[in-house]
Amino acid sequence: MQNRRSAARLALCATFGAFLVSVTALPAAGPAQAAPANAVGAAAGAAANILPHRAVYKMSLLSARNSSKVSDVRGRMLFEWADACDGWTTEQRFQLRFVYAEGDEMAMTTNYTTWEAKDGQRYRFNVRKLINGEEDEEVRGDARLAKDGTGTAAFSKPEPQDMELPPNTMFPTAHTLAVLDHASAGDTFFNRVVFDGADSEGATEVSTVIGAAAPIKEDGADPLLKGKKAWPVRMAFFPLKSDSSQPEYEMSLRLLQNGVAESMQIDYGDFTVNAILEKVEALPKSGC
Repeated sequence: MQNRRSAARLALCATFGAFLVSVTALPAAGPAQAAPANAVGAAAGAAANILPHRAVYKMSLLSARNSSKVSDVRGRMLFEWADACDGWTTEQRFQLRFVYAEGDEMAMTTNYTTWEAKDGQRYRFNVRKLINGEEDEEVRGDARLAKDGTGTAAFSKPEPQDMELPPNTMFPTAHTLAVLDHASAGDTFFNRVVFDGADSEGATEVSTVIGAAAPIKEDGADPLLKGKKAWPVRMAFFPLKSDSSQPEYEMSLRLLQNGVAESMQIDYGDFTVNAILEKVEALPKSGC
């Protein structure tokens, strides 16, 4: 499957909060911005509003071009974001079934777990992917960053290798918190390099456009979401190893101030996957 790498990264999407398509124009990606001097303090401010939670999403095909090889996508994703005192843990499990125009089907199951230090400088990751019930790939390792964002990722699977990370790199949770901080400050554009360990291809440049905040509609809203602000966000993902001027895929969302992903749309160019929040519950407090 030519979109296997992108499909596997569906598990990453929820880490960036809640979203619906509401930004129609995305500027071209520019050079990664330098980290603000108070980056750790800013992340700490956003973290104060984070709701450790478990969420379940229904995933389906939203649209497909006539040339698309994918004719249907169905499945569910479970996402957990927990406070582990000295760090943040995330666990994402999803099951998707892809149906192709020729009639073939592919079942993909992915488990993606991470731990990230609250100072944003240490990270552990483990990804296990199954295709039609058989193990397709396992990715495991850890990474460290210096204060300037340079660092090294050490993979133990699928094979041992070390990878240098460029200046101003961030790990996923730190990036989510930074997006929330920029949204709260009224910034409209945020561009950084993110290393997530979802595969062994390395870091990705993420260009983010943030729209004006709006309150969550009260009618039918879950009590955990009522009264929260939400920002329309659109992100484009550019693998650093690629020379293409086009993103590998794009995401659109409404990002709640507490970090909950209300809904998502992931655009791979020839088809778009929709993810709708079905259930959300608060996780027990860590007791720190």
